[in-house]
Amino acid sequence: MKSKTNGRELIEIKNQIVKQFTKSEWVELAYSLDCHDIIVNHERLLRSLSFNDDDYEANVLEVLSLITDKDPKNLSDIKDYLAHKFSQVIVSEFISTRIISFSPQVFTIPDKPVNKKLVAVMLPFSKEFDGTFETIKKSCSEVGLECLKANDIWENSTFIQDIFELIFVSKIVIGDFTGKNPNVFYEIGIAHTLGKTVIPITQTIGDVPADLGHHRALKYLPNSQGYIELQNELTKRLRTLSPEKDSEWVY
Repeated sequence: MKSKTNGRELIEIKNQIVKQFTKSEWVELAYSLDCHDIIVNHERLLRSLSFNDDDYEANVLEVLSLITDKDPKNLSDIKDYLAHKFSQVIVSEFISTRIISFSPQVFTIPDKPVNKKLVAVMLPFSKEFDGTFETIKKSCSEVGLECLKANDIWENSTFIQDIFELIFVSKIVIGDFTGKNPNVFYEIGIAHTLGKTVIPITQTIGDVPADLGHHRALKYLPNSQGYIELQNELTKRLRTLSPEKDSEWVY
């Protein structure tokens, strides 16, 4: 039985598909999800699409339900397909169960899949945070994840596009609020908008802005013992968000 949340989410995805799918997209989705029997061999789906029949929307919803019943992970794969195929970001909030589509004016949507094992790290650009980043790397490594920070990559002509792409393809974003760095705040805003799971860390709880005060932050000290404690706590948090537990991801 589907949860109320997943049921509403399927309805929102159905609405997106009805607006944008042709037979070609259905066939692509069938092969990408290994659901050829459910999609192409469905007795009514493609026929009702071709003839613009009144029951098309109901057939779409039925097929989506069958696909996600076959494998719950297919839900996130469908959303990834929609995002990449139509150059739009599909964001779903578990609380409201709404899906919104938008096309950013400042950024270019990357033609890359989401890497379930990638963690984006947003830190102030200062050598003072080298120890923090090394600690984060150790935590990620412990649970089989990899991490990158923005200045580790240079693929685009503008730095902010590299940052956007890093956040876009990551599953988790770790943001250090120490010093109230405005760049970090901006990047975390992007991460929240894209529906990423954000883990705030800070050396001073007072540096966490009031608007984010309801998010639990990991406080640490920038010394040997502090890094050890941060590594332990961060590892615990990352372990609960491992790729093997996809049902816990927020999209």
